[in-house]
Amino acid sequence: MDIEAFRALPGPAGRAVLAAAAEADLSENALLSTAARLRERYPAELVAAALTQARLRVRARAKFGPDADRMYFTPDGLEQATRARVAAHRARRFAAYLDARGGAVLEMGCGIGADLIARARLGCRGEGVERDALTAAVAKANVEALGLAGLASVREGDATLEDPAGYAAVFADPGRRTGRGRVFDPRAYEPPLGTVLDLAARAPAGCVKVAPGIPHDAIPNGVEAEWISVGGDVKEAALWLGGLAGAVGRRATVIRSDDPDSPAATLTPEPGLDAPDVRPWGRYLYEPDGAVIRARLVAEVAAQVGGGLADPRIAYVTADAAVATPFAAAYEIEDVLPFSVKRLRAELRRRDVGVLTIKKRGSAVDVDRLRRDLGFASRPRRGGGAEATVVLTRVGRAPVALLARPLPAGE
Repeated sequence: MDIEAFRALPGPAGRAVLAAAAEADLSENALLSTAARLRERYPAELVAAALTQARLRVRARAKFGPDADRMYFTPDGLEQATRARVAAHRARRFAAYLDARGGAVLEMGCGIGADLIARARLGCRGEGVERDALTAAVAKANVEALGLAGLASVREGDATLEDPAGYAAVFADPGRRTGRGRVFDPRAYEPPLGTVLDLAARAPAGCVKVAPGIPHDAIPNGVEAEWISVGGDVKEAALWLGGLAGAVGRRATVIRSDDPDSPAATLTPEPGLDAPDVRPWGRYLYEPDGAVIRARLVAEVAAQVGGGLADPRIAYVTADAAVATPFAAAYEIEDVLPFSVKRLRAELRRRDVGVLTIKKRGSAVDVDRLRRDLGFASRPRRGGGAEATVVLTRVGRAPVALLARPLPAGE
């Protein structure tokens, strides 16, 4: 994207072409004709920038809701940005800390400004530093578009050259993508995680956003790690330092949806809790949320529901009672079968199953192939039929298939 063309978008001509682009057909088949019509009234560079923004705004609604239609993006910036629901959750922790102490937050590598905006909306003063000139311009435009310029600012620069000592807290989001894809080794972050942690430690408090797959041995002593899931998917992790770190070493935060009114639930280690018992299958199956598993808090879920593990190496909890918990999906077990395609196919036919969901953990079965072998295409069978969930797992070396009924949240 041309930076000069982008800088024209917030102006009168840019707003006009953005409005026209938002009402146009942005599908792949119509894009060339849409661009040609707009170029009859506006400069080609401005049209290209506006069409890029219009298409990115459509994609961004999943992360930013209605705000997306006022914000600006780059493709990489949107991909890497914190979704608004998670940024708001994290901002509340900063706000509580700053309310008691005052001061501003230095954000090192602010991207398109998602976290900067979330904190500003809660009254936190902040300054974002971004090395990429276009991304910095996008972040500045977002702060201004959302009416937060009095609380947040953005400037272009190298965050590793900043002195965090003059700030009340630091937030950092090191790059975890290259031209070859995602980076999983924290030492290969840009800047490396060790460099970012050293910088953040120079402020009284800090938070560093990291990939959810971060190895536990890469988390320094005295740092609190938080894994966050939204709608059942683990989205990210954060390392809390100094005055922002809690009294626990790790926590799992579960956000059920992007609905801003949906409360977040947080699970922390229970002191003195032993590993879950190993027991036979009970009436209910609990599938711990991915954030719970990453935070190694399966034992806490088992204790909540009064259950244990059918296999000590697989994070499926089984219990005799239905207990509502936000930290696991619950199922009523209707049958437990030794795994056999022939036996499972016969049982599904006997139950007249037309819609099949297959889940697995600790199983090497290829789910797509199994669906075909069971006579289910990617779409439900014609004529409807009953719905069923099959859970594939194992106990020791014995593969098993559970026929289960999902319980509604709260049941």
